[in-house]
Amino acid sequence: MSDSPLPIRTWTALRGLLDPWLFLWQSAKSLPGTALALLRADPGLRGALLLLSSPRRLRDAWFSRFWAAVGPGVQQGAEPLVLALLEGRVTGGRVADTPISPAVGGTVLEIGAGSGLWVHVFSDRYRRHRQQQQEPSDPEERSRRSESENENVITRVYGVEPNRDQHASLRRRVEAAGLADVYRIAPVGIEDLGDAEKWGGYGEGDDGRGIEKGSVDCIVSILCLCSIPHPERNIRELYGYLREGGRWYVCEHVRCDYPWHMRAYQRFLNLFWPVFIGGCQLCRPTVEWLREAGPWSHIDVGQPPHEEWYHAIPHQLGVFTK
Repeated sequence: MSDSPLPIRTWTALRGLLDPWLFLWQSAKSLPGTALALLRADPGLRGALLLLSSPRRLRDAWFSRFWAAVGPGVQQGAEPLVLALLEGRVTGGRVADTPISPAVGGTVLEIGAGSGLWVHVFSDRYRRHRQQQQEPSDPEERSRRSESENENVITRVYGVEPNRDQHASLRRRVEAAGLADVYRIAPVGIEDLGDAEKWGGYGEGDDGRGIEKGSVDCIVSILCLCSIPHPERNIRELYGYLREGGRWYVCEHVRCDYPWHMRAYQRFLNLFWPVFIGGCQLCRPTVEWLREAGPWSHIDVGQPPHEEWYHAIPHQLGVFTK
């Protein structure tokens, strides 16, 4: 952008600063429809009282409706980075042409599965298609990649999503991806992953005991740690589920580390953001909390180079290896 004419640079920066407000406006527009849908489902005075007395129910339904409209666009914009991350082709926040680290594989814990926007990336069918697209011309490199791919087969995915308004869409996407035998919905918060009784009788671990500590090969968190409750405690809890040598693939927006005026602007935005965006918090030092969750053998994380100073919602992506 630095080589662009001044008017273009100015307009691009202004648009970047205003984009979050447009996102908030989109959310606000979905609130009346959400309230009406809840009232139709439970009409009369009882429904009105239930709506007024259950702010969490309204918030979850509101966010589900809003995200159904905007989520696919967010997913499409983030997909190139996320796919490169899960294929092991990200270093220092930059996408590499060839794998730098192992791809996601084994037993996977997907945090904040939501409506299933990222379910397809765990499908063998989709992964084979991606591999064919990126197949190198050199025979030795092809052989090396083939061995690596065989080592990183996904055998089980647990999609952690306590918001049950999202489950119907999540199940449909699991079926569409051909993952019905691989993907299990964990309908609980992070603190209850190991307690099968809290799972409500479905989706629990294959042995009926929930998920055991130290049994997970990979954790995947994509734009979700911003809204989990008690983030420091829950990040430490998730760290305990990773086996030694396990990997945590991270793509999250984080607190601004830009000059003071951008930090102040982000804090001002955050007065409204959690209310309109399902409890999402803009000012979390998520990467710092991940670093402090426990000992890591290797950390490779950074900010994408295309994000300029005016990004009020900067991102960090990379891999933490236990």
